[in-house]
Amino acid sequence: MKKYLLAAGVLCALGTNAALAHITLETQEAAVGSTYKAVLRVPHGCEGKATTAVRVQIPEGIIAVKPMPKPGWTPQVKKGKYEKSYQLYGETLTAGVKEVDWSGGNLPDEFYDEFVFRASLAADLPAGQMLYFPVVQECGDAAERWIEIPAAGQDEDSLETPAPGIKLLPKK
Repeated sequence: MKKYLLAAGVLCALGTNAALAHITLETQEAAVGSTYKAVLRVPHGCEGKATTAVRVQIPEGIIAVKPMPKPGWTPQVKKGKYEKSYQLYGETLTAGVKEVDWSGGNLPDEFYDEFVFRASLAADLPAGQMLYFPVVQECGDAAERWIEIPAAGQDEDSLETPAPGIKLLPKK
């Protein structure tokens, strides 16, 4: 019996470490039609090298994106056309931020940091589903690509480099 409890404890500890090994979102659920503060948690560098840039792809249906400035880093946005138009505060939006980049900083491997942006979740996003934000973490000439999105029915924990995601809740 003790042997099984010890094995279960080891598996739990390993599972926890694996879950903390990749970039995640602090708040992992949000209601459609609401404002969302995305806090990307970066727990380490790339194979011991310091993080020098973080790029996040903004999925369709996430609109009115504004990155938070970060001392020592240069935020930039890449804009493009949405697949369809969205209504926000009585205004029709047909284009907006498709990617947010923070670059020029230096986050040593032994430190943790967060990168933040604010956005609106379109009211017609499908409640009950997951929405993923692929992230590329650059470390000089190395990079970690947190871009894997699980296929229908696939367990996210089976992915080596999962994209951070949120569960879409019904509109409040």
